[in-house]
Amino acid sequence: MKGAVGLLALGLLAWSPAGQSTTLHAVLARAATEFPGRAGIWVKHLTTGETAGVRDGEMFNSASVIKIPVLVLALQMADRGEINLDERLTIRKEDIRGGSGIFRHHDAGLQPTLRDVLLQMIITSDNTATDLMIGVVGRQRVNQLLDSLGYRATRLRMTTGDLFKWIWVLTDSANARMSQREVFERGFPSDSGMAARIFRVAQDSTYWLGTMTAREAGRMLEELQLGKLAGKSGTDEMLGILRRQFYSSRLPQRLQFQVGIGHKTGDIPPVLGNDVGVMYPPAGPIVIAVFVNQNRGDFFALESAIGAVARDVARAWGGVK
Repeated sequence: MKGAVGLLALGLLAWSPAGQSTTLHAVLARAATEFPGRAGIWVKHLTTGETAGVRDGEMFNSASVIKIPVLVLALQMADRGEINLDERLTIRKEDIRGGSGIFRHHDAGLQPTLRDVLLQMIITSDNTATDLMIGVVGRQRVNQLLDSLGYRATRLRMTTGDLFKWIWVLTDSANARMSQREVFERGFPSDSGMAARIFRVAQDSTYWLGTMTAREAGRMLEELQLGKLAGKSGTDEMLGILRRQFYSSRLPQRLQFQVGIGHKTGDIPPVLGNDVGVMYPPAGPIVIAVFVNQNRGDFFALESAIGAVARDVARAWGGVK
């Protein structure tokens, strides 16, 4: 932990303060000592234009934060009439994925609307919903959109089903023949080498669901908040979905009942925990993106540290006591 903190401190000291908030710099420098892994942070006050960042240009494992551009593309396609969010699809046995979400707990044959699927993809980070939506909008089209908008680091690398299958393949190469249904039914390996493999999957970019930098994640949230990524109805729908996020143990942890926030988590516990969002304190909206990879400490401490960053930013810029 000391080594990770030391590296993070060096990253802070290497900052160029020009154009950035020196007050918040000090706040983040102090908060950074709480992170038990490699962290990237980007914050921007959308009213004043003030910014601050720590390793904000470095590549991170996005985990489920990469589901945000899938949402953006889907709403853009809906705005253009290419898909109908009221259309229903049938969830088959072979569509069900493990990990987070609620669709895996239902019987096969459930027929949610595309709007329902998008909602669950974000607010419960549903992996079944995610792979269904990637099937609807297309992984290549997601990355083409990102490229057209000038995002150089942000990419959707694979489906969640592919990610879970890799865990089995790393256990035994013969598992490459497993179907997605078999991957779901078998769950996750429980042998003694599982912890090391999970750390490898979280650390090695070969196995990442997606890639992001804190700055690009923040830029995407800023453009979403300002209505630059979709029409008014699509923008309102996306912001509304983010504000209905089910998981509150990171960014909102210490803001409960004080500051509204729309956000998206991403994690591979206990080695990776991310959270990005837009806070709405009295002084105006603030974009905040926190990525913590290669965690070697307590996962609850990681979540608490992310919550402390959000609290301190809200106090420094948001008019929150």
